[in-house]
Amino acid sequence: MRVGLGVKVSLGVIGVSLIFAVLKMSQLLDKAKNYVAEKVTNMPKPEASVTDVDFKRVSRDSVEYLAKVSVSNPYSTPIPICEIKYSLKSAGKEIASGTIPDPGSLKASDTTMLDVPVKVPHSILLSLAKDIGADWDIDYQLDLDLVIDLPVIGNFTIPLSQKGEIKLPTLSDMFA
Repeated sequence: MRVGLGVKVSLGVIGVSLIFAVLKMSQLLDKAKNYVAEKVTNMPKPEASVTDVDFKRVSRDSVEYLAKVSVSNPYSTPIPICEIKYSLKSAGKEIASGTIPDPGSLKASDTTMLDVPVKVPHSILLSLAKDIGADWDIDYQLDLDLVIDLPVIGNFTIPLSQKGEIKLPTLSDMFA
């Protein structure tokens, strides 16, 4: 009987030791996660800005605008761009949206200029007649999500937003 009790007691000691070991491991993992999170937070990341939104061309069914986006890459290696998502709004309505899959890479330790073409159907422009008014432009808000693939971190989204006015094409633009 004593042997049985002794076995139970030693198993109890082993169980308590095992619990303390698991708790220590959990604390160590929490410290490691906090360390990595702090380093990632303080790590330099690519930065972007919309530098221009302007008229590009007129087609039979739409007007195409071109947004120019400047992206600086602080790393010594090129970074793949997964996709660019865009939404163009005017008078509180979305007038164009889309996704550009796999538009290339950011140059290493340099600034890359990206062209984001935005097509607006003529029918939508006609519905904005109040905003167009006498000055022949529309007030807009362009929202862009630039999704890049950062090593170790994975997909990282740089959100951008730009407000301004876009000139509408004139008759001479349509026949040029």
